[in-house]
Amino acid sequence: MSVRIDVQVAGGRSGLPSVAKLRHWARSALAGRRATAELSLRIVDAPESQALNRQFRGKDQPTNVLAFPADLPPELELPLLGDVVICREVVAAEAAAQGKPAEAHWAHMVIHGTLHLLGFDHQEPAQAAEMEAAETELLAELGWPDPYQENDPHHG
Repeated sequence: MSVRIDVQVAGGRSGLPSVAKLRHWARSALAGRRATAELSLRIVDAPESQALNRQFRGKDQPTNVLAFPADLPPELELPLLGDVVICREVVAAEAAAQGKPAEAHWAHMVIHGTLHLLGFDHQEPAQAAEMEAAETELLAELGWPDPYQENDPHHG
């Protein structure tokens, strides 16, 4: 597998997973799906996430993860998949609100964004089910629980 993952961090490294872990999670989403790939993972703060979300999705608020597929003509046969942008503050807040380890949520966001670059989507129920199944399987392989299971303190 020839995979190149460029990791860019806007702001400090404090509280973030290691670059090696970020790359490992993206590679896990690519495994068996793409033998050759090139992508960027960019960790941003809330203002940058909000600006990108407003510009590209018309939503004036920061969001957990944005994916920007390269959308190159297939005849070019380039390995470039695109960019995944993850907002550090939103991921931290969501992990805390959902009562899950921050690292589990980071792994989910990296995998979610990488799958988007591979063409997965969740606009239609059937697409969403396929994408969620892939995410759940990948996270289980990494030792994390199903991210779509409701955290109910009265059960389990």
